[in-house]
Amino acid sequence: MSIVSAGSHVTLHYRLAVMDADGEREVVSTLGGRPATLQVGAGQLAQPLEQRLLGLAEGSEARFDLPPDAAYGSRNPALVQSLPRALFDANAEEGEQYAAGDIVQFRSPEGQQFSGVLKEHGVAQVVVDFNHPLAGLPLRFEVRVIGVL
Repeated sequence: MSIVSAGSHVTLHYRLAVMDADGEREVVSTLGGRPATLQVGAGQLAQPLEQRLLGLAEGSEARFDLPPDAAYGSRNPALVQSLPRALFDANAEEGEQYAAGDIVQFRSPEGQQFSGVLKEHGVAQVVVDFNHPLAGLPLRFEVRVIGVL
């Protein structure tokens, strides 16, 4: 029986849900659909979630309840930034109409790409939250390991 380790290719079903006062709110799930195949350590799954796969055996099932600091971390207020509308427009897709809640992307002068959630879209300024959308939230991560190479 194969065990998941760093560098393993793993085929699995997984489900990620936000845990809140009302119970669970599913974010993504492959249950009932096609399984996912990934290489552990290649960044195809968030690193904190990949870490939970290590040591699991082929055919095993597991459920992990993760507090915010063990998943995507706490929200960082410094990552909610007010930007000049001209900078936003220079990075916007031509002809695209944006509204609060949309995911927007920016390129740094070095060419790195950053994504954020548009919070406010004003005439002179925009406010963008560059925190990961799951930052600050407790999560439930469920997995069924189908195969390990």
